[in-house]
Amino acid sequence: MHTDQTIFAAPAPAASTSNKLLKDIFYQETGPEYFQAVEKAREKVIDFLYNTRQPFSGIKPATIQDAVYSINLDTPLADYDELLTEVNEIYIKHATAFHLPQYIAHLNCPVVIPALAAEVIISAINSSQDTYDQSAGGTFIERRLIDWTAREIGYTHADGIFNSGGTQSNLMGLLLARDHFAINTLGHSIKKDGLPPQAHRFRIFASDKAHFSNLKNAALLGLGEQAIVKVPTDKRFRMDAQALKAAIDEQLNQGNIPVAIVATAGTTDFGNIDPLKSIAAIAADYRLWMHVDAAYGCGLLLSNKHRRLLDGIELADSITIDYHKSFFQPISSSALLVKNKSTLELVKHHADYLNPEEQDYDELPAQVNKSITQITRRFDALKLWCTLRIMGKHKLGIYTDMMIDTAAATAALLQQDPDFDLLSSSDLGILVFRFKPGSLKTDLSALNQAIKKSLFFEGAFIVAGTKVNGNFYLKFTILNPVTTVADIRTILEAIKSRGYSLIEG
Repeated sequence: MHTDQTIFAAPAPAASTSNKLLKDIFYQETGPEYFQAVEKAREKVIDFLYNTRQPFSGIKPATIQDAVYSINLDTPLADYDELLTEVNEIYIKHATAFHLPQYIAHLNCPVVIPALAAEVIISAINSSQDTYDQSAGGTFIERRLIDWTAREIGYTHADGIFNSGGTQSNLMGLLLARDHFAINTLGHSIKKDGLPPQAHRFRIFASDKAHFSNLKNAALLGLGEQAIVKVPTDKRFRMDAQALKAAIDEQLNQGNIPVAIVATAGTTDFGNIDPLKSIAAIAADYRLWMHVDAAYGCGLLLSNKHRRLLDGIELADSITIDYHKSFFQPISSSALLVKNKSTLELVKHHADYLNPEEQDYDELPAQVNKSITQITRRFDALKLWCTLRIMGKHKLGIYTDMMIDTAAATAALLQQDPDFDLLSSSDLGILVFRFKPGSLKTDLSALNQAIKKSLFFEGAFIVAGTKVNGNFYLKFTILNPVTTVADIRTILEAIKSRGYSLIEG
């Protein structure tokens, strides 16, 4: 095993406690126990970092399931050596290594080291972000980062809250859109009185390539999946603004009630950005809430070179940001921002034991007033704070530019090779393509699915896949600045070699 050369000195033993029952509680008498546990865990992480050579072990689900379910959870292990040996066997050695360039599948980024340092602090101190008396400085660190993000967007009177991920942030955006419409147009408070009779006619417009969370969230909001109107996209799979306008008019003619538009800044399948300015103009014309799902494309806020691709985002009423995608943060770290901070009053609820109505929240702030589904909430904002303070926006922006440049070079390679069929270029770093060997007649969907599965269980390369118009395609997601064009060439050669082998076999 590779080990680094840093020598860690254990802290001096604290006063021994006669109550051995409490030796596993993190408190002033168990410092040595904490040090031992963290140090041994660190060794496993270092071993994973230095000795993992491919992104996946190739283990089959049934095998790992049997290993996990064979363990008797009612019989504790003797010490941390036994524990971490077990964890290594059933988790670490089979964990997907997102930091390796051979992993090029989903929107999983490598993480930055300052954020990992923050994780140590966050987990041990274990602040909850709901009220000031549980978080103190954490309250203002989170608020400052929301303000910083709002400034980068172009908002001037904004507010927001950290969430668990893009789906939750998107849910919050649609909830605000729904409730804002109901109270301002219908004079009806959904928070107090439930859904109005007209709610089954509420309609939300999103492109047919928007994230599936819109359907799930519409169902959770009591509107049903039928509330989502899928708008056709253009040749690069971006929402067609004229088709959007036509869809709104059609729903109005049917007696339905347009409420909101969801624009996507960085689609999951193509990494492309809807025409934000055009959509904002339509939203203004019809007086609709505009939400932008920038869970992926938010990284463009960091880039001087490509920031223009987000022009118009500042016109949105709400925006989803996933720092754990394009800001290289460990999961989870997401946020929902609103253009008008007063909008968050729609989700405020009071509890006498936590955030009583009579409390002066200028004097004693409470982030729980802004949250819809999380009361106890982890201090994930510290990870982004540490990242910005050590690295700065500029370096993160360089990473963003590197990935976009690599994606552009990859698109060129795919276009130049007659064995590949590239479906679309990308604003960011997602490329959808398929292995298409010359004039050979074969089921291309079955062949490309077989390539993906074969490479995955071999473990050396992990690529993603998706369906477009019923046909299966392979998908690269370039979200790692370490990945080079040379790495891409190696992966493409592996796909091609595997494809021809499957054909011959």
